[in-house]
Amino acid sequence: PLAPAVKNFTLNFTITNLQFNADLQNPNSRRFKSTEKVMYHYVSLANNALLGHSSLSISHLLPSLAHFAYFHNRDDTGVDAMCSSRDEPSDPKFNRTAVYRELSKMTDGITQLGHYSLNSQSLYVNG
Repeated sequence: PLAPAVKNFTLNFTITNLQFNADLQNPNSRRFKSTEKVMYHYVSLANNALLGHSSLSISHLLPSLAHFAYFHNRDDTGVDAMCSSRDEPSDPKFNRTAVYRELSKMTDGITQLGHYSLNSQSLYVNG
């Protein structure tokens, strides 16, 4: 049998209650590592919820954070989560709109991710 196809995509969003600083640019810093660990946890929770959504084609969501950045000011922190989905041949095709809608529901209208507040206009699924 053929191996499932892997589809790479990114999740981009902005955290409004995590002030950006230089430590978040350094993958070896304690702040980067602890923030990455928390983000990985929340993206993994999102994965579990997405797996239970029958209309989505994601069999496995494998997040690995690329970087944190600031865009307009240093009061907010942008997050780029690099993800891979593995589509099983019997599943429907990857649908980024469905992923966006499900993530929007899971984050209370793109406002909360655990204890982090989100910019409600910032979620983007690219892939």
